[in-house]
Amino acid sequence: MSVKGCIFDLDGVIVDTAKYHYLAWKRLAAELGFEFTIKDNERLKGVSRMKSLEILLEVGGLNFDDKTKVKLAEKKNNWYVEYISKMDKSEILPGVENFIKSLKEKGIKTALGSASKNAMIILNNLKILDYFDAVIDGNKVKKAKPDPEVFLLAAKELNLEPKDCVVFEDAEAGIEAAKNAGMYAVGVGSLDILHKADRVIMGFDNAKLDIIKF
Repeated sequence: MSVKGCIFDLDGVIVDTAKYHYLAWKRLAAELGFEFTIKDNERLKGVSRMKSLEILLEVGGLNFDDKTKVKLAEKKNNWYVEYISKMDKSEILPGVENFIKSLKEKGIKTALGSASKNAMIILNNLKILDYFDAVIDGNKVKKAKPDPEVFLLAAKELNLEPKDCVVFEDAEAGIEAAKNAGMYAVGVGSLDILHKADRVIMGFDNAKLDIIKF
């Protein structure tokens, strides 16, 4: 099968912004009077901001009206943006940049498919925006993963059929979204968590293009 496009999730695949999300959520929980642990944070992987807030409030045993929830989510996001605004090229995960360059050299199209509404800030700070032929982020999608919307939109912007695309994801919901889109899914991370992927890699360090052959 000849691959024509590769779609990358952002958090945990290209860069580790998960730590900044966690710091911001933890800070919000502390302000609300409870502790939010790394284990609790696992439940937020690959889900939208408002859904993440619901999980956080569930952990704290709290409930608020919709207006208050929006304000809390905005507060968390402002802290997160404050953290990521200080990011630079040094935070790109090992091997990712070279791997994407290799794809471009072979004429394979590339897209970003992320739930993040701050993807453009991060790509600009990392100076890698030019590597992508399409960027589909949280500002362009209505449905969260495992809904395939983000990846289907990316394929559409690349002018490709879903079956000709490979998705790189680090979250279980993202792998499900890729499979729901009818795409080949490469998990980046732990086999235990990403076992539904077609293939799992630990990361892009020394990764060769044959990982997208299927």
